[in-house]
Amino acid sequence: MDGIVTDVAVGVKRGSDELLSGSVLNSPNSNMSSMVVTANGNDNKKFKGDDKMDGAPSRVLHIRKLPGEVTETEVIALGLPFGKVTNILMLKGKNQAFLELATEEAAITMVNYYSAVTPHLRNQPIYIQYSNHKELKTDNTLNQRAQAVLQAVTAVQTTNAPMSGTTVSESAVTPAQSPVLRIIIDNMYYPVTLDVLHQIFSKFGAVLKIITFTKNNQFQALLQYGDPVNAQQAKLALDGQNIYNACCTLRIDFSKLVNLNVKYNNDKSRDYTRPDLPSGDGQPALDPAIAAAFAKETSLLGLPVAAVPGTLSPLAIPNAAAAAAAAAAGRVGMPGVSAGGNTVLLVSNLNEEMVTPQSLFTLFGVYGDVQRVKILYNKKDSALIQMADGNQSQLAMSHLNGQKMYGKIIRVTLSKHQTVQLPREGLDDQGLTKDFGNSPLHRFKKPGSKNFQNIFPPSATLHLSNIPPSVAEEDLRTLFANTGGTVKAFKFFQDHKMALLQMSTVEEAIQALIDLHNYNLGENHHLRVSFSKSTI
Repeated sequence: MDGIVTDVAVGVKRGSDELLSGSVLNSPNSNMSSMVVTANGNDNKKFKGDDKMDGAPSRVLHIRKLPGEVTETEVIALGLPFGKVTNILMLKGKNQAFLELATEEAAITMVNYYSAVTPHLRNQPIYIQYSNHKELKTDNTLNQRAQAVLQAVTAVQTTNAPMSGTTVSESAVTPAQSPVLRIIIDNMYYPVTLDVLHQIFSKFGAVLKIITFTKNNQFQALLQYGDPVNAQQAKLALDGQNIYNACCTLRIDFSKLVNLNVKYNNDKSRDYTRPDLPSGDGQPALDPAIAAAFAKETSLLGLPVAAVPGTLSPLAIPNAAAAAAAAAAGRVGMPGVSAGGNTVLLVSNLNEEMVTPQSLFTLFGVYGDVQRVKILYNKKDSALIQMADGNQSQLAMSHLNGQKMYGKIIRVTLSKHQTVQLPREGLDDQGLTKDFGNSPLHRFKKPGSKNFQNIFPPSATLHLSNIPPSVAEEDLRTLFANTGGTVKAFKFFQDHKMALLQMSTVEEAIQALIDLHNYNLGENHHLRVSFSKSTI
């Protein structure tokens, strides 16, 4: 396997500047990982070139400037974090490919993501844009073979189909017992650092803690995820793989430990949920301001994003697929866009009769600390929203673009503005601009806050917390039904302070969150509402 670690640079989408034409279908090849799916003569006419700049959204994406030796598997990996990939067509002679996703939303999220972060394959930048084609119609043999590759590649995403090479094995998987993996590295000709491990394993979910040590002259590590399912997926995908070409082989088992106790943050051990830990070893502990920034970047993303001065300087930046795969775990951070990146979002297609700065603050506040909101005076279906840092704006964009708010599908993009201006003293702008800089409702003020680990895409199921003892299930069902939706299911946690509540659609859940987050339930209890990854 080629080295897992590659890098990402920031860049922009380009319009297509090449016409496409098919080459002849390669002869079947039993080795799936090197199998080439190319257009045959008939497809040649159909796929004649997407030469628009940024066309209308489509679930088919046109990918250009691919390195010559790239495989389907690598192209498919670009799309997997954003949703199901349903077809692929490689035009080898042209160094281009078409990738079809199951939904247009997934494709929009993918294009937005990669417009902020230029994807690289084999260290070469590649370009992605919407295709003119609404679906990929390929001939039958071609389609069967593409599906075979897709089936093999997506097997790694499902928890019950283990991967070996790229063929799907039938053996059942024993349920994962522990969120902690024990990792041994064989053939260690190059040094492997804690940051390299963090980068690779973050592909499968948020890594909370890592401890490295040498035992029996072998480099070993213990690595803890938030969820045993992530540990199982990482073990299935990575056990036996090489970190670098032909060396540094990963041997992975479940640990008997279920929780790691990390005392120091340094190059041997790290607790990503507690950036305030001392470094031990006589090294100075992190400066509190840096610790806070580090907390935002690492805990929020489950990925090291920017090098932190002093003892913690994570390796460059994970490759696009690895970083984006955090999206699959619902924690998309945008590598390559540092905390100082673009903090202002432009939100358009809003329902101007209904939208208020407060409602935008509440919804976007799920993904970061909203500083300012300005609904545009001359275009009241659009608003500028300033987040606390670039990671938060990327996170909000990737999760909220294409969602429905007050009955309209909203579009979220990065704004060219660096800040949101407040109106001049004494000027009445009808309450369209609001400064939330000192709001007590920011979810991510505290470094290492649990909220960093509970960032999920909008979902029909909501997580409720801070419920006072006197409030019963019936009260909460009535309260949420009054937001205009239907409550499908409800479940209290054991302590009755928290609950899951399921609305009938994601749109209804978004509405309920906007209306009821911070709702006063009495007894000085304000309800906290967030999206859940669970279903009832």
